[in-house]
Amino acid sequence: MDDVVVERVLRAVEQVPRGRVVSYGDLAALVGIGPRQVGSIMKVYGGNVTWWRVTNASGDLPAPLRERARVRWAEEGVLVKPNGLGCRIADYRADLDELAGAYEQAVADLPA
Repeated sequence: MDDVVVERVLRAVEQVPRGRVVSYGDLAALVGIGPRQVGSIMKVYGGNVTWWRVTNASGDLPAPLRERARVRWAEEGVLVKPNGLGCRIADYRADLDELAGAYEQAVADLPA
């Protein structure tokens, strides 16, 4: 995996505001890679960033992460959907334009 791409994804995740989430696809569009690449990077390298702010397009999280994420979400005011799989992404999605601006600043020192 390209170290610069990994760093771009991790820095993008860190720009997601407290109490907000984004999808793998949102991050993929921001970084210029595919959503599955984002998922792979998060699986391997995402443990040290705010991983609970990254969901699938439905606002759901993989089963192994749900319980740990619930604690984080509760601290940040994110409510879990009645089905228990995640949050309503329509209610909690970060402002993608603001995220893009923050991301550009966060990666300004990285090679293109």
